[in-house]
Amino acid sequence: MATKSFKALVQHHVATDPAFAEALLREAIEVMLTGDVDTGKTILRDYIKATVGFEQLGAATDLPPKSLIRMFGPNGNPQAKNLFSVIGYLQERAGLELKVEKTRRA
Repeated sequence: MATKSFKALVQHHVATDPAFAEALLREAIEVMLTGDVDTGKTILRDYIKATVGFEQLGAATDLPPKSLIRMFGPNGNPQAKNLFSVIGYLQERAGLELKVEKTRRA
């Protein structure tokens, strides 16, 4: 029960707070880049549900919505080509240009 409430809260914030939505999209991608693909997929799934939805995402990326749902599910293993297609569309739709930067280590 608490999980549904939390997901509803996240979806509400994404839908009503553009800064929160942007931060969530950035976080999903950053988490994936650090190697935690499962958490990144979960965050992206919540972001997709709260913004574009899987039907519209499928139409925009030429990927079947059911495949996208599986791809971002707990056992999903997205191909890089499909994942980058989705991320590219989401960042364009959000008006973002995400870049990977090398950080210096001390």
